[in-house]
Amino acid sequence: MPNNLRTSRKETEKRRKRRNRTLFLSLVVICVIAVSAAYAFYPFDSSIEDKEADPPAEEVINPEKEEDIELSIVCVGDVMVHRSQIASQYNREDGSYNYDNNFEYVKKYIEEADLALCNVETTFAGGTPSGYPSFNAPDALADSLARAGFDVAITSNNHLYDKGYAGMERTLRILREAGLATTGTRLPWEKNYTIMDVKDLKIAVVAYTYETPSYNGRKTINGIQINSDAEELINSFNYDTLDEDLKKVEATIAEARSEGADIVVCYYHWGEEYQRSPNEWQRYIAKKTVDMGVDIIYASHPHVLQTVEMITNENTGKEVPVFYSMGNFISNQRLETLNNRFTEQGMIARVNLKYSVSTGEIVDMKMDAMRTWVNKYRKASKDVYAIIPLDENFENNESLITSGNLNRAIQASQDVAEVLGSDYIWE
Repeated sequence: MPNNLRTSRKETEKRRKRRNRTLFLSLVVICVIAVSAAYAFYPFDSSIEDKEADPPAEEVINPEKEEDIELSIVCVGDVMVHRSQIASQYNREDGSYNYDNNFEYVKKYIEEADLALCNVETTFAGGTPSGYPSFNAPDALADSLARAGFDVAITSNNHLYDKGYAGMERTLRILREAGLATTGTRLPWEKNYTIMDVKDLKIAVVAYTYETPSYNGRKTINGIQINSDAEELINSFNYDTLDEDLKKVEATIAEARSEGADIVVCYYHWGEEYQRSPNEWQRYIAKKTVDMGVDIIYASHPHVLQTVEMITNENTGKEVPVFYSMGNFISNQRLETLNNRFTEQGMIARVNLKYSVSTGEIVDMKMDAMRTWVNKYRKASKDVYAIIPLDENFENNESLITSGNLNRAIQASQDVAEVLGSDYIWE
């Protein structure tokens, strides 16, 4: 083979190898440039590896806790208007009546409550006012009760029918026109309880009174036969058919709950007049009503004070305050008229509670009572009536100083303390 041909082949082989090396190096350079560009646009961050290695903790959302609602509910006993009280509040110059001064000294304790109840033991039948035994107070009393700070007037008591069906119906109208809600009696199209909206809670007030023995198969209240139109409009119970009637009370409480009542207050007009201790029927009804699921029981009718206590609901373990008799808030029953000083004494029964919005339950409950005494004295040829709160400053009360009746008020303070016990005195 000629040398020039062999030389040509060697050169050709060398050139091929050089091209391959050049191509390989070019590819390497291109890869290096590409990787460098990738790192330039996506810089390495060691924290990314850390986050991927340790997954984030699960996020826990804690909704803001709903605050508990604190409530103060007060109730007073019998608001009565005897003949002398009608004359004492009459203004001869213009023929008007005004009862504001009766409540002047207790007004602040009524107004500061979130809900205030009173038993209105009279009618507002219109026409000529009258006292015992057939009560018919001037309409002005309703206005004074509202101005004193009361929110609900209880009308189920043994004098509700003193002036018949028309008187019962007009009583509701006058109280409502004064700005008071009513419970215990009703109009035909209404429910037999009232619900009050207080601090975003619904508070039902249920009220019942005792009946006197039936006459010719008809219901009677205070010995007065009730006509058929009125029978179903009055919340009442009969001791002769007590267990059957208590089922009606239970149904009323259940209906109020179904309507959304968060708290149910029950009032009873019961017991024996002038007896300073609750009888077996009062205790029986109270225990049965507590087990129905009510939250508070207020009561009156005996015209004197009786004990207070907490009763435990056997089904839930909940404690329920029971005021067996709140006595007279104002009347002309007193030492001079009945030879009974205890009829001059009363209370502003108070329950302070805390309601848990989150659980829908009462989580704290306390009961106490402001002792009260009705002062009566003569001034400018007229009788003056004033309800005195027997608080820590009552000895400086101007009405007691003017009347000279301080010693009687001190005696009343001691009497009420004996009934309530030191744990339940509000000063």
